[in-house]
Amino acid sequence: MSALDGKVAIVTGAARGIGRAIAEGLAAEGARIVVADLNGAQDAAQAFPDGVGLTVDVSSPEDTTRMTAETLERCGSIDILVNNAGLYASLAMRPFDQIPVDEWRQVMDVNVMSMFLTSRAVVSHMRERGGGRIVNISSGTPFRGVPFLLHYVTSKGAIVALTRALAKELGSDEILVNCVAPGFTMSAGVQEHPEVVEALRDVSVSARTLRRDQVPEDVVGAVVFLCGPASSFITGQTMVIDGGQYFH
Repeated sequence: MSALDGKVAIVTGAARGIGRAIAEGLAAEGARIVVADLNGAQDAAQAFPDGVGLTVDVSSPEDTTRMTAETLERCGSIDILVNNAGLYASLAMRPFDQIPVDEWRQVMDVNVMSMFLTSRAVVSHMRERGGGRIVNISSGTPFRGVPFLLHYVTSKGAIVALTRALAKELGSDEILVNCVAPGFTMSAGVQEHPEVVEALRDVSVSARTLRRDQVPEDVVGAVVFLCGPASSFITGQTMVIDGGQYFH
């Protein structure tokens, strides 16, 4: 048997990029995958055995509640939640005093409030089942203080804090909450924005101990580990996966 046989995993933002790679890694260990994404969820789900695709706006309370209800109706349980969806590559790099207030709010809604909403939506079921795993995807940027993306960096720092506080709240329920913080990753979304690649690729690679591009698959092992039996005494932690750019 594989480590996650019989488990049901919701992965937000799993239609492509890091989320898709994570979903593939969990599926390889036997998990049934629910792709929750704003675009392309149904098509992406076809790549997984008995995969389920749900069109979900993770910043919407109504959508996240429906996500849980439809997952339970179609799969019968929720064992794993990977909060991966977020805004990044489409954001313009600029001085903080030039960031529009509406854009700041949107980043906070999609990157942070979404994790509150999705966790709130699944936790009662996980409690009834006697436990579960929540893995939040942050970023290495708050540890390094990257400039000109203040709203993004702030949101990713908030995810680390959310992870720690939520882990304390849910420990007695055997719900483990951990965080993975990737470095600059050459995902499909990033590669669609050549200005982002030009600004950040070379400087990121040169700062790493392992001097190569980071790809979505580099994140998968840590997430699968945190969702499996080998990490049953780990909660509230953040694993920085960036090729040794930052030692945490």
